[in-house]
Amino acid sequence: MTCAPLAPGGTIGIIGGGQLGRMAALAAARLGYRVHVFTPEADSPTEQVAAQATVAAYDDLAALEAFARSVDVVTFEFENVPAESVRLLTSLVPVRPSWKVLEVAQDRISEKKFFNGIGIATAPWAEINSLADLQTAVDRIGRPAVLKTTRLGYDGKGQVKIGPKTDLAEAWAGMDGAPAVLEGFIDFSGEISVIVARGLDGACATFDPAWNVHTNHILDTTTIPAPISAPLAERAVQVALKAAEELELVGLLAVEMFVTKSGDVLVNEMAPRPHNSGHWTMDACVTDQFEQFIRAVCGLPLGSPERHSDAVMTNLIGSDVDRWLDFLKEPGAKLHLYGKAEARSGRKMGHVTRIAPRQN
Repeated sequence: MTCAPLAPGGTIGIIGGGQLGRMAALAAARLGYRVHVFTPEADSPTEQVAAQATVAAYDDLAALEAFARSVDVVTFEFENVPAESVRLLTSLVPVRPSWKVLEVAQDRISEKKFFNGIGIATAPWAEINSLADLQTAVDRIGRPAVLKTTRLGYDGKGQVKIGPKTDLAEAWAGMDGAPAVLEGFIDFSGEISVIVARGLDGACATFDPAWNVHTNHILDTTTIPAPISAPLAERAVQVALKAAEELELVGLLAVEMFVTKSGDVLVNEMAPRPHNSGHWTMDACVTDQFEQFIRAVCGLPLGSPERHSDAVMTNLIGSDVDRWLDFLKEPGAKLHLYGKAEARSGRKMGHVTRIAPRQN
């Protein structure tokens, strides 16, 4: 697909007002664009740095129509937007990535079917719509396993672990009747992610695989380079590239994978937007994930994803942010704060990236 690039001075519409939108808006400003954010929350992290904001519900069609007519292209930092809302936007303005991509990423079952359908392995899974489904699936997949809602849910929300003694009726009741998926437990050696950008012309660029460690279901640290072999790193990159190409993505895609003890990768999930595990790129790459995102959405040539430094990114969760002055005093540390007023438990308030000269 070919299309004229959006010239500097144009306006990018971003759906969602969180920190990903904030950092994308800052990258857009560096390239000469304005950002109009659409979010249900006033004084959001993105609104604080955007030229314009519409504060309205994601299903407010009148507000969405006015928003669409005020921008040149629309993208997302939050993909769980009602289908009808996206259809309306698509009828009025270019939307990148497309609704097809969002539809797959919004639903865990659609996501798994997509990967399995293109020959990419995932953990064993089963669709769950009743207690009987759950009982049958546990008999087939075994314990331990994880029961997850098919939609929404992140940082451990909407999940129930099925252990050896877990009462299945209680576990199913915890889903409140929502459609769910049971995933087999993987005895993995680690978790990695690969972020790939794909432009309007089909050109792709990938960042180095990142090694991710979670604490209480929330990403704690991301380390670059990942401690994996070169062949495994290349395998992970090819998985992400294949997914982006099969989706005909225009934008950014993060693919999270388990590294098995046998030395292979299994896809866990994907996100068609900038990703927490890509924040290290802001300080360690020629072109970071947010600039790459803006380039792809605006039809610009992709930048070099080359890494010039090694890095460890640490999320600042809740009261961790109170140490902001210590981080600013620390040599080699780069602090990024998200403008959130209240440091609640489990809330991502910022991140700090520690960089060092590249070793390999």
